[in-house]
Amino acid sequence: MGLITGVCTFLYHLPQIYKWLLKPYYITSTLMTVAFLLVRKAPGLCEHLATQREDGNSCDFDWRELEILMFLSAIVMMKNRRAITLEQHIGNLFLFSKVANVILFFRLDIRLGILYLALCVAVVMTCKPPVYMGPEYIKYFSDKTIDEELQRDTRITWIVEFYANWSSECQSFAPVFADLSLKYNCAGLRFGKVDIGRYGEVSEKYKVSTSPLAKQLPTLMLFQGGRELMRRPMVDNKGRAVSWTFSDENIIREFNLNELFQKSKKLKKSLGFIEQNDNQPEEGSDELQPETDDLEEPTESKKDQ
Repeated sequence: MGLITGVCTFLYHLPQIYKWLLKPYYITSTLMTVAFLLVRKAPGLCEHLATQREDGNSCDFDWRELEILMFLSAIVMMKNRRAITLEQHIGNLFLFSKVANVILFFRLDIRLGILYLALCVAVVMTCKPPVYMGPEYIKYFSDKTIDEELQRDTRITWIVEFYANWSSECQSFAPVFADLSLKYNCAGLRFGKVDIGRYGEVSEKYKVSTSPLAKQLPTLMLFQGGRELMRRPMVDNKGRAVSWTFSDENIIREFNLNELFQKSKKLKKSLGFIEQNDNQPEEGSDELQPETDDLEEPTESKKDQ
């Protein structure tokens, strides 16, 4: 039954997956991933390649190449144990496959190795991973608006992601954070993001390092009344992030989102009651109040400039 459900789910999302895989980044990365396999197996080309096989068959892998490919498979499996999203799984596969291809091509022919390495650099420079553009309920801060928004209403709790556009970890985490914002955003619990790769002053003020060696990207912080109450990942004495998995389960548990959401719903009711009393006409006044059937939720600006 589980297998049937999985197959049905895959078929239901197949058009979306097909459209997703047709993006230039995934097409070029897939070709770069299987480049050595294509060269080694291509008829008319593989006959002219060097080989260490005893039978002299240059169109098949030798024992050293098989060893490298098996080592690659083991590394990808280990890295994917901590991967959360499909993008992270595919990103790990692309990254380590390219590293293995560089080693294999240089071992085969230094000219092919240099050519492949140059292609990798060109792809990295010109073909960026697609940015998440799905639904979300997130306020984007700038260096001039973040302090004002966090301190505007002390009753509102903020969960803010500090990210950088160039970070692959931040890009992979974007759909997870967006999904949480859709589930838990309300009057008293808000979600925000700030690009500290763009606003260095914010990075320094909130002590979030953008160095790849520090591994602090992304960082989530919980604010109440403009004060930081907690952050994940935590940072040790050497300025390095303590290993932490950015899964929705971990975030819900560590930040007590369910409890915060229940308290925030009570705040929403109290705010609505106060607003209703403020809108009541004074006794003896002939002022008519406009009739409203539905209360519209406030819309978030995509990004503050």
